[in-house]
Amino acid sequence: ESCRSSAGLHGPSPSSSTPGAEQREKQYRAHRGFGDRRGGVISARTYFYADEAKCDQHMETFLRCIDASGGSSENGFSAIKLTALGRPQFLLQFSEVLVKWRRFFHQMAAEQGQAGRAALEMKLEAEKLQEALANLGIATKAESQHWFTGENLGMSGTVDLLDWNSLIDSRTKLSKLLLVPNMQTGQLEPLLSRFTEEEDLQMKRMLQRMDVLAKRATEKGVRLMVDAEQSYFQPAISRLTLEMQRRFNRDRAIIFNTYQCYLKEAYDNVTVDVELSRREGWHFGTKLVRGAYMEQERERAAQIGYEDPINPTYEKTNEMYHRCLDYILEEIKHNRKANVMVASHNEDTVKFTLRRMMELGIHPSEKKVYFGQLLGMCDQITFPLGQAGFPVYKYVPYGPVNEVLPYLSRRAQENRGFMQRANRERDLLWREVKRRLLTGSLFSPNH
Repeated sequence: ESCRSSAGLHGPSPSSSTPGAEQREKQYRAHRGFGDRRGGVISARTYFYADEAKCDQHMETFLRCIDASGGSSENGFSAIKLTALGRPQFLLQFSEVLVKWRRFFHQMAAEQGQAGRAALEMKLEAEKLQEALANLGIATKAESQHWFTGENLGMSGTVDLLDWNSLIDSRTKLSKLLLVPNMQTGQLEPLLSRFTEEEDLQMKRMLQRMDVLAKRATEKGVRLMVDAEQSYFQPAISRLTLEMQRRFNRDRAIIFNTYQCYLKEAYDNVTVDVELSRREGWHFGTKLVRGAYMEQERERAAQIGYEDPINPTYEKTNEMYHRCLDYILEEIKHNRKANVMVASHNEDTVKFTLRRMMELGIHPSEKKVYFGQLLGMCDQITFPLGQAGFPVYKYVPYGPVNEVLPYLSRRAQENRGFMQRANRERDLLWREVKRRLLTGSLFSPNH
């Protein structure tokens, strides 16, 4: 998660410079064995942090990609990766903070007898919450009352996960005060390990780079898809993407967040973010994928000793994909402000989407539902969709030949089943052409 050159450039290695590193949650600790995130990754590009100048170079590459997309298509998309724009160590730390904060909410919900409910259905009674915070020594009643009234939260007498999350918003500056109980030690700990000045600067520079990209995308009429990455970075990546959506998706969906449906928490993440867009009135944009880091994620969880974040079977992942997709399609039907890119090579998923669009009255010409497949793969899905009037995109991997070719060959391997199906289709079509030639009925489809 951090690399040797960054340790040399910025003082001691992260593990020794991070206060309270021993208490860090296992999943969000930098781990030497997984320092190079490229190992065991089948189907995604991984970036390796060297220094800030390299991040600026990556930003320039992304800017050129946005320009190319804007010049070649009226409604283009461009994909970016946040680990290319800053130090992954910062994303690890920020992810840990967000996860601890969410977990604390769930613990308090359990104490109020709400365990097992869906994330958005948990509503803490504000009175009880203030008492709990006072008993834990986190905040006096007067302080916590001020938090909720100051932010117009808890007016209904209850606090849900979105209200709770807003307390740790970059705009409220409350995060400096917040403490959470460490369940292992029973001690209260500051939620944010103090960022060094250098880390603070790295965070600002990452946000500045995102800002530059979002502004260029807006200018060029290109939508920006922020790719999903490993689960231990993802809470931070999603949160930063959400901040961009709040700013840039006021009038239409420019910024698209990516949800990986092989994660056990995918549905909770989708529903919470859709609800936030509803409350704040911006356009929700998402790309739905199954996920690219399964082997690496499982190996890391087993080696370091935390729960595997991935769904146990491919069927469960399929179910999750369709459940998340269905929720977003329902949102499009009722609100017309959500947009989804169905990034899938799976024919059943594409058929499922088409059926649900028809049932919900979502017409392809509304351009709320897009489809995406890799260039050179699954053309038997892409072309019929395009011919039927659906907005469909080819995802174009680019980069040095020696890096792109292995990536493409792995994708081809993954899609072996589809390739066989395409070959079968080709054989059937060829047999039909020959039959028509022999019977003299080449241009008459009725025979």
